[in-house]
Amino acid sequence: MPISNIEYRTSKLFRTRFAPSPTGYLHVGGVRTALFAWLVAKQAKGQFILRIEDTDRSRHVEEAEQHIIDSLGWLGMQPDEPPVRQSERLDIYKKWAKELIETGRAYADSSTPEELEALRRKAADAKKPFLFRDHRPDPPAGGSPVWDESMPLRFKSEPKSYSWHDEVMGNLSAGPEVIDDFIILKSDGYPTYNFAHIVDDHEMHISHVIRSQEFLPSVPKFLNLYEALAIERPKLATLPYVMAPGGRKKLSKRDGAKDILDYQREGYLPEALINFLATLGWNDGTEQEIFSVAELIKKFDLSRVQKSGAHFDEQRLLWMNGHYIRQLTIDELGQKAKAFWPNEAKTANESYKKAVLELVQERLKFLAELAELTKFFFEEPQIEQVIKLYKEPVDKYLKKEPPDFKKFLEAAVAELSTSDFSVADIQKRLNKLLKTLHSKPAILFPVIRIAASGSQISPELFGTLHVLGKAETLKRLSQATSSLET
Repeated sequence: MPISNIEYRTSKLFRTRFAPSPTGYLHVGGVRTALFAWLVAKQAKGQFILRIEDTDRSRHVEEAEQHIIDSLGWLGMQPDEPPVRQSERLDIYKKWAKELIETGRAYADSSTPEELEALRRKAADAKKPFLFRDHRPDPPAGGSPVWDESMPLRFKSEPKSYSWHDEVMGNLSAGPEVIDDFIILKSDGYPTYNFAHIVDDHEMHISHVIRSQEFLPSVPKFLNLYEALAIERPKLATLPYVMAPGGRKKLSKRDGAKDILDYQREGYLPEALINFLATLGWNDGTEQEIFSVAELIKKFDLSRVQKSGAHFDEQRLLWMNGHYIRQLTIDELGQKAKAFWPNEAKTANESYKKAVLELVQERLKFLAELAELTKFFFEEPQIEQVIKLYKEPVDKYLKKEPPDFKKFLEAAVAELSTSDFSVADIQKRLNKLLKTLHSKPAILFPVIRIAASGSQISPELFGTLHVLGKAETLKRLSQATSSLET
């Protein structure tokens, strides 16, 4: 259950929140914000709260809320309380809004969209910023103002200069010119973000508000509202944007900002993604790049988040995920890889699949690669593909010095026919064959690999042939030899 107001005010309990709008899928920018908030709470043995800010009904996507919950769950960042939905708290916002009316800090706005647009044009023509506070309606004569709930309600600002401390950006300040009257309740009865999040953070006892850079220009308005409501503001931490490759603009969908659950579907490990996101704009002051979740909880510090944008590097994520895959035991990898085998592997026995995994583990960068890397272990390669790779080789030495493929294959079949097919014996015999054929590994080995796999790439050759087995290997090499004859 949520803590009481008295418990919160008399303790140093850290309570952070992730407060997304359910308007689409989560990508790395949003999840990094959630992660930093989660780490702050976990380090202090506090609480991490999920609040669904669903007051913009025109952009609401029904399935987005579950997507948010599933994303956090997959990454191991489960909230410590059930999710809170702003759409279920409308009476609370009205209560706080009425307090502002009674203290003279809110008023009804009867302006039409056309009138507002005319005022903006007039300000633009005069080359002045548009401030609604310059066009406040006259207060009603006598008595308390009456609010018609079908009309938008505006906060009545009291412009002043502000200085404040941001846990990431440091000491900041702004003048009165950036503070304006803004809508707090819309005509549909739903609050705006500018109002609702301040009420919610107070009522939910949030100690740290960690959010993206896009909200930084609005902080002076928020400070003005905190004062009008006579509530203590939480600590503020502003995270710079995650930047697209090249570093010139904020990362967006068109720049590769994927649905975070796409990484799950592609076989990324949640620990790798957590590590990657945590070090996207943060470091502990050392050269360390690989952190366990426990290390991140222990070492994370908002003051070490960089003030400039963090560049998204897909290749670094691939490298990091490959590192985490290589740390798994084969049994652990087998469990995680179950959904990623090629269809042809369905009838294969588990010991054979385990042997295949041992071969490809070093090469895997994400688990969805497994099907393409291992398909040839479970079905014979298409002979047309084998011949194509001989005719149009991708290996640079085969391009530069194309051998007598038929001669090399016949020699390989003859040499391997008397092998016991242990890895060591295969290696010894193929190295011996290099001398017999006056060849080199970069030529002979691809010739054999192509016949055995029909692939441009495969795991290391000796282990591959050993796992395929003597009968299957010799059959494939012989079939390739016969095809070259015809």
